[in-house]
Amino acid sequence: MAGSMQRIGVSMQLPAPFLADRAAVDEADALIRDHGEEAGFAAAARAEQYRVLGNHVHFARWRQIERLITYLSIEAPLDTVH
Repeated sequence: MAGSMQRIGVSMQLPAPFLADRAAVDEADALIRDHGEEAGFAAAARAEQYRVLGNHVHFARWRQIERLITYLSIEAPLDTVH
């Protein structure tokens, strides 16, 4: 089950999304501000638009932003807390 969430004790392990640059974080932040709990769906919709257009670079970028939004929305500890 590589790449999926695994429940270990009371914490969950979710691999951190790859971020190519700071702009990806800014885009995620803007979607969260503008769309609230629906931000992940907004990012997924943008990814789908680029997939349909055949632009795999922007498709992958928006999928990663969608994963970042999901990662940030989880309130439980995702790994060891120091």
